[in-house]
Amino acid sequence: MNDTSSQSRHYEVLDGLRGIAALSVLLYHLFEAEAFASGAAEQRFFHGFLAVDFFLVLSGFVVGHAYDRRWDRMSVGDFIRKRFARLHPMVVAGVVIGLVCFLAQGCERWDGTAVPVWNVLVAVVLALFMIPSPLPLDVRGNTEMFPLNGPCWSLFFEYVGSLLYAVWIRRLSTRALKCLVLAAAVALLLIGIFGPDGSIGYGWSSQPLNMLGGFLRMFFDFPMGLLLARLFREKKRETLGSWVFPVCAVLMLGLLAVPSLGKMRVGYELFCVMVAFPALVWLGALGNAGSLFGRKTMLWIGECSYPLYMIHYPFIYLYIGWIKDGRNPFGTHSWSTPVTLAILCIVLSALLMIVWEHPARAFLNKKFSRRSS
Repeated sequence: MNDTSSQSRHYEVLDGLRGIAALSVLLYHLFEAEAFASGAAEQRFFHGFLAVDFFLVLSGFVVGHAYDRRWDRMSVGDFIRKRFARLHPMVVAGVVIGLVCFLAQGCERWDGTAVPVWNVLVAVVLALFMIPSPLPLDVRGNTEMFPLNGPCWSLFFEYVGSLLYAVWIRRLSTRALKCLVLAAAVALLLIGIFGPDGSIGYGWSSQPLNMLGGFLRMFFDFPMGLLLARLFREKKRETLGSWVFPVCAVLMLGLLAVPSLGKMRVGYELFCVMVAFPALVWLGALGNAGSLFGRKTMLWIGECSYPLYMIHYPFIYLYIGWIKDGRNPFGTHSWSTPVTLAILCIVLSALLMIVWEHPARAFLNKKFSRRSS
């Protein structure tokens, strides 16, 4: 079956893969805490952090698919308002949950020093406006860009990528877009190989080199997704069967579960980001969910993925705090604690999607639509 309406088609398999990526980030952070508790040198889901790169490639693909052909009837302001309505409700929810968890931990940095109330309020305001926290104002003492809810760092780069797309990247020819992706790939390769960590796991910290690495990840991932959307749209493609989702899901989980690989680590990470993830997005765009039940399931998984990504990490802070203080409410460290937290995060994500994200998004879209009119 030929896809003759790529502009209007909904890619349900990509929804499902977005959910797998969000679950991968949750597993990565849970195993990170588990490794901290056990004193292990390496956690058991070592490359789960690369799911963020998959998110950004996928986001570029979806944005390019949804908006590339709408600029004759849409302004930059319209686009930014649409992205704000889509992204910011869960930013607010994540910051609020992060604040509650921080207060529950005694309003202290990891070294035990008390944090002044004014500093906490500044951290809240900065996070709500997606402004990275300066190192002197870091309320946790871990150099995070958004110490109340660490994963907000990738939303910062999502916003930057969206803004650059609206004012500049969308105007590039396909050839110029390829050159941008190639230049970013070279820069990412250099910082990965010659950087101090032997990895491309940058972006989460306010330290200058870490922020630079985050920008380089975004400059490759997001434009790569835009390029994939443009190339995908230029040719008619045969859609594939419902087998695509399970195959892609297994491949993604397998890629992210590979151990550190020592000196080969950075090469493997670059392979995942530059080859494997774009290929998974392309293959996922060719797939379909099969039945109506499959389509609804994929849609639900995709809708839950963003809330899950945005609210899970404050509970990881609590988990690590329990381990440090020896006050785990679930008793001694065991499998029951991460499993309970995972279930809690998934259930809370689904609940927030229904009672907060969807209503808030609808309200903002309606408000912005009236303003545009």
